[in-house]
Amino acid sequence: MSEVAGRVALITGASSGIGAATARALAAAGADLALASRRGDDLELPGVLARPCDVRDSAQIEGLVAACVERFGRLDILVVNAGVGAYGPFLELDPEWLAEMVDTNVTGFLATIRAGLPRLLESPAADLVAVTSIAGQRAPEGEAVYAATKHAQVGFMRSLDHELFGRGVRCSILAPGGVETAFAMGRGRAPEDPDLPGMLRPEEVADAVLYAVSRPRTGRLFEASILPMSDDSMG
Repeated sequence: MSEVAGRVALITGASSGIGAATARALAAAGADLALASRRGDDLELPGVLARPCDVRDSAQIEGLVAACVERFGRLDILVVNAGVGAYGPFLELDPEWLAEMVDTNVTGFLATIRAGLPRLLESPAADLVAVTSIAGQRAPEGEAVYAATKHAQVGFMRSLDHELFGRGVRCSILAPGGVETAFAMGRGRAPEDPDLPGMLRPEEVADAVLYAVSRPRTGRLFEASILPMSDDSMG
């Protein structure tokens, strides 16, 4: 069970960007998939369970976890990826955007893990992967609320790991820098942004997810920053 083939994975935010790339990577490695996204796309992957799911609604994510177990018999890998962002000075951001970031990135994040964790605890080889952000570690200018939500995710996962590492559930925190996706478009990011070509590709983050969940059970990838080569500001 240290390999991915034959394991059952549920991915949130799976219809585009990092989530879609992760779905394709795990499918290629032989995993059975349940995909959660607001659009409910199945990405044209055969045999997947795909449902529209807003992680802010705990009933929806609980329903998807139940459907996943009904279809595949268990849950081995949970990739918590759904998230929203908005960039700009704090006082200039739309209050609705601020509420959506907190509701999705904190409340929805917790609801997803709360729904999936009991099933992970039943698995002989469980992985809980949180796709957070480098913003949750270094808090860049113009990302105050987004960074706050990502700090919350990182702090939660660091604490939860103490509860779970002895119970067979590996926790992994993957914190990418900028990724070339539609994330936050119209909310501080624009298609003509000159930084986009130098950002990570979604597949690079998906590779990190695949690496984390395919390690032998004698070890674990706990926390990793994934940065584009154009980013020299860590430190």
